[in-house]
Amino acid sequence: MGRVVGRVLTGGVDDELARLREEYRRASLDEGEVGHDPMALSRAWVAEAVAAGLDEPNAMVLSTVGSDGSPSSRAVLLKGLDDAGFRFFTNYDSVKGRELAADPRCSLVLVWTFLARQIRVSGRAERLPASESDAYFASRPRGARLGALVSEQSRPIADRGVLERRLAEVEAAYPETEEIPRPPHWGGYLVVPEVIEVWNGRPDRLHDRFHFTRATPGAPWSRRRLAP
Repeated sequence: MGRVVGRVLTGGVDDELARLREEYRRASLDEGEVGHDPMALSRAWVAEAVAAGLDEPNAMVLSTVGSDGSPSSRAVLLKGLDDAGFRFFTNYDSVKGRELAADPRCSLVLVWTFLARQIRVSGRAERLPASESDAYFASRPRGARLGALVSEQSRPIADRGVLERRLAEVEAAYPETEEIPRPPHWGGYLVVPEVIEVWNGRPDRLHDRFHFTRATPGAPWSRRRLAP
């Protein structure tokens, strides 16, 4: 037996999934409300998701391009958002870090199902200045800073004991009173958007979608409404 959104599976999983329905009846999104600045709208929507008390309101899916041209996706946390773009932090030697070094093209998706909203972003990622990565690293909890030293992200390990032994080593190397330096393989990215699409759920699957593009960073955005 299993569960799908609180429902007991009485038939096959595919049958249950096919029957799942959610009718979106939240507020509409018209041209006046969406405006012509998708960055301002994105900031407002993120703020509303935080205010709504949602779990991980800053979670987003980052998709990169593999060496063979195939897509590669995973969840990361949005840690900054302004007119320049969307910021996140990670291990530069991870799979995503290596892929971004080879091809900076990427996409982001933020989804808030409770609010029936989604933001899609396509653009290019660039490393943040070391000073900005240093400042954010210093703001992290001690355990997270130690973890950045411990984990060779995306590399195979024999078992969890490898991590636990390495953690004990770095804890001994950096007592509570000692500052933990940011490792050079860890830091931030700025995703500079070229395309932003916002989605607002509506009844009968006639959702509101607005597609924004711009020729270069800093240029005015062009807006189109798309059919759902």
